[in-house]
Amino acid sequence: MDDVKAAMEGLLPTTKVEKPSGKAEVRKILKIRGVAVAGCMVTSGKVLRGSHGRLVRDKQTIWEGKIASLKHFKEDVKEMSEGFECGIALDGFSELKELDVIESFEIEEIKQRL
Repeated sequence: MDDVKAAMEGLLPTTKVEKPSGKAEVRKILKIRGVAVAGCMVTSGKVLRGSHGRLVRDKQTIWEGKIASLKHFKEDVKEMSEGFECGIALDGFSELKELDVIESFEIEEIKQRL
């Protein structure tokens, strides 16, 4: 019975839940080797390199994708905590403006049970 139940649970679709991890406010736009990099201040939580990101301008989502790179001065870092400044490059997006907000989040998949 347990094997059949486990097989049936494996066929059920997973539920995706978004877990916010942090926010950063764009303070300055920098062009480095032709790539637009947002000079940001992390305003809450932690921003993680490689996590999902969302660019919000005037309370509207402009872009959603991956955070391509995260730098503190010239060092590549994995995460930046609240109160620190960093440079953020977004994967495939360069139309940044000052006062935009970059939200970092993770997507967690939850398996359904019978």
